[in-house]
Amino acid sequence: MNYDLIVIGSGPGGYVAAIRASQLGLKTAIIEKESLGGICLNWGCIPTKALLKSAQVFEYINHAADYGIKVNGAGEVDFKAVVKRSRDVAEGMSKGVQFLMKKNKIEVIMGFGKLKGKGTVEVKDANGATKDYTAKHIIVATGGRSRELPNLKQDGKKIIGYRQAMVLPQQPKSMVVVGSGAIGIEFAYFYNSIGTKVTVVEFLPNVVPLEDEEVSKQLERSLKKQGINIMTNSTVESVDTAGDLCKVSVKTAKGTEVLEAEIVLSAVGVSTNLEGIGLEEVGVKTDKGKVLVDDYYKTNVEGVYAIGDIVKGQALAHVASAEGITCVEKIAGLNPEPINYNNIPGCTYCSPEVASVGYTEKAAKEAGYEVKVGKFPFSASGKASAAGAKDGFVKVIFDAKYGEFLGAHLIGNNVTEMIAEVVTARKLETTGHEIIKSVHPHPTMSEAVMEAAAAAYGEVIHI
Repeated sequence: MNYDLIVIGSGPGGYVAAIRASQLGLKTAIIEKESLGGICLNWGCIPTKALLKSAQVFEYINHAADYGIKVNGAGEVDFKAVVKRSRDVAEGMSKGVQFLMKKNKIEVIMGFGKLKGKGTVEVKDANGATKDYTAKHIIVATGGRSRELPNLKQDGKKIIGYRQAMVLPQQPKSMVVVGSGAIGIEFAYFYNSIGTKVTVVEFLPNVVPLEDEEVSKQLERSLKKQGINIMTNSTVESVDTAGDLCKVSVKTAKGTEVLEAEIVLSAVGVSTNLEGIGLEEVGVKTDKGKVLVDDYYKTNVEGVYAIGDIVKGQALAHVASAEGITCVEKIAGLNPEPINYNNIPGCTYCSPEVASVGYTEKAAKEAGYEVKVGKFPFSASGKASAAGAKDGFVKVIFDAKYGEFLGAHLIGNNVTEMIAEVVTARKLETTGHEIIKSVHPHPTMSEAVMEAAAAAYGEVIHI
């Protein structure tokens, strides 16, 4: 065998798995067809946050007077420079992964990897030449791509996915965003903030439909206040791209409405990259576009594992990383704890930010819990007032019988940095009263978690 482990795909699942494997003494190689870091570092998590930061800075400039600062003249967006900064950030992170591969003595094999018989991976390079590599263990971490609807085929120019949305040659004057999950909402916020007229079309009754209903409604109010047109309970039936502007036919409760926009961004989810990687040839079982695995990501084929977007669980970078570590530790003979998918945080990086973990109030009740619910608005937070960011709240849910921390739902400034407290608390089986008695620093946004917990038990101080 050439290697103890070969990883196909170098996204946050693949490269993290490879590093952990090397730490545990496994001779490891990683196969990547495009750029180290995968979609997350190059076309997802990282460059989008760079775009969002530019939008936030622009908003600060435009509202400088609210903070007692005079700015001579209006702020102006240099769209090409914003995009270039985003790409530079992504390139820097990808180089960081290259450094980590060298540091951990992981061989990087550039090309398209395909399973080929027991313990063998065929790699086709950019010139079409193929070479076989062997390993006792193979982890497939090929990730996902923008999902296409039959009536919303992406042409890459007028109907686009998230990759094109990050590198448009010029800023569009108008955009229709189809889908209001994290990807759709983040791009809607970004483009609206820099002056594009944005409409969001969502099939379900609420934006960010996986979130607690109160959070969804608060976010919708905030986005509308910013000037984004929100159309829920609506479906895009067709898009006519023949003219200068796209004509988007949207079916609503009141009938069909035709919207006009320069660009239509399809943000309706993620499709898995399972094609052409040899799963069928070696007999790996799949179901509905996902590879079937056990709690340690082993497939039905000996020596073949799968992690990340292509398996059960949320299609999130941090999930893929956790799965990669768990999988490798099991391969190496350790005894890792299976991942609790109900304790995975989800974050949306618009403004206000959204972060959540665990049960929504509705889901907790449906699961049979009698609940105690506490809310604390950021309008009552000294730090939020000082920051000029009073939109939003923290909502926490506890089991009334034993005090178990069932879930938390946050909307507001910087809440994506606050949710880890709740994830850790739930992992340690912390109760509501333990949160209340954990002294939080003042003034901080994080006090709102403590205050919300106190509100659930009738002990809140500042409201």
